[in-house]
Amino acid sequence: MKTFRLIAAGFIFAAIFAVSAFAQAAAPTGKIGLVNTFAFDDEKGGITKYRNAVTSVDAEFKGDNDKLRTAATRYQSLQVEIQKWKDAVAANQKLPIPETEVQKKVAEFDDLGRTIKSDQEGAKARYERRYQAVVGPVLDDIMKAMQDFAKQKGYAVILDGAKLQESGILMAFDDKYNVTVEFIQFYNTRPAGTASAATPK
Repeated sequence: MKTFRLIAAGFIFAAIFAVSAFAQAAAPTGKIGLVNTFAFDDEKGGITKYRNAVTSVDAEFKGDNDKLRTAATRYQSLQVEIQKWKDAVAANQKLPIPETEVQKKVAEFDDLGRTIKSDQEGAKARYERRYQAVVGPVLDDIMKAMQDFAKQKGYAVILDGAKLQESGILMAFDDKYNVTVEFIQFYNTRPAGTASAATPK
């Protein structure tokens, strides 16, 4: 489920820090900061509250993940077998098993492919709903804490450097503007529930 998590988090973080950046733009002479939101998920140096929330959701979907992995292994095995039989037919060689068995294997392969697709889509939808319910509030709290951080540290703008680099907008930057570690430490050491409410726009 790692892929689900990264996709969901990527969109959410992009929205969060676009808001955080422009919400602080009232002080044009202030400092500019960049954060690497991908680092929030780091096992050693990330945001503890965020990591714990994501890990708890991942644990809930371990059964789905294991089921999909087992099905994918069987699917790949059937694909290899069927390809061997196709190659044998193309070379005018005798099939190693009766043709009726081959047809059964092909039918199993087709059915399994549809089942995997359906199960993947269902698991993805359930994961994203659960992610929003469990991790969403933590992301909201991170956004509020980023507002506090920007005000306390005198930053006019804080941008998500990781997403900007990924999109090709940010080509290079001086690392002294990277406030990722500083913000993570700021957030991890805050008492629970101390982030101020974000100013409505």
